[in-house]
Amino acid sequence: PLGQKGINEDLLEEIEASLLMADIGVDATAAIIARLSESIEQYQMNDSEALSAVLKQELLAMLRPSSLPLQIPKQDGPFVILVVGVNGAGKTTTIGKLAKRLQTQGHTVMLAAGDTFRAAAVEQLQTWGERNNIPVVAQHTGADSASVIYDALQSAQAKGIDVLIADTAGRLHTKSHLMDELKKVKRIMSKLDENAPHEVLLVLDAGTGQNALSQAKLFNETVELTGIALTKLDGTAKGGVIFALARQFGIPIRYIGIGEGIDDLQDFDADVFVNALFNNE
Repeated sequence: PLGQKGINEDLLEEIEASLLMADIGVDATAAIIARLSESIEQYQMNDSEALSAVLKQELLAMLRPSSLPLQIPKQDGPFVILVVGVNGAGKTTTIGKLAKRLQTQGHTVMLAAGDTFRAAAVEQLQTWGERNNIPVVAQHTGADSASVIYDALQSAQAKGIDVLIADTAGRLHTKSHLMDELKKVKRIMSKLDENAPHEVLLVLDAGTGQNALSQAKLFNETVELTGIALTKLDGTAKGGVIFALARQFGIPIRYIGIGEGIDDLQDFDADVFVNALFNNE
């Protein structure tokens, strides 16, 4: 029956358009549409609800491998989280939220103000620290980022702190300089603890869409990312970049940020996320 085929083609085009609109990206969208077409052929599907269920399964299959919340293991010495990302992605805010979250889970936390060129970033961390009773290691504006983080790790080791979270610079217009600086931070840390940093967390702004992918590529090539925090997901319209990230890099997505409040950083859960997408329609 040709009529049914027509319905499906229109529907597939509609789905394709909405996936692209949601910033899922050309590659991921093409893969999803191909799988949907196969399913239509295979199961002779002709109603949109069945197709919607298959779409949901495809999206889940794409995200579930990346749905790995950060676990802080019991270990000798501090668990070091190196936080990287471009200015404006919400790095410093995310660090504050993460510190509060880990503190609530019973960990002792220390912060290193490694974004030394932005006085505002250092002050922001110091304010977070005072508010939540979390020690912050900082130096003067323009100090060497690696030396601030080195001092902080030494201090965290001496004080028996569970988790050290280090902020870093994010000036992308001095790209090669920034990347060298991040490599240096990693190198210097490993002098104090050969396994540090234990987590390299990239903070990305979901609103930047496909731009987030080029940022992930750049940072991953430089410092080997182990996790991603996707911020500013309040407008789910743009949240689709999470699928492209999962597909392209397979780096665990640790957290999503959905607002400005201190408790708005959540463990990323693929099932919850995909269900929310379908409930918003």
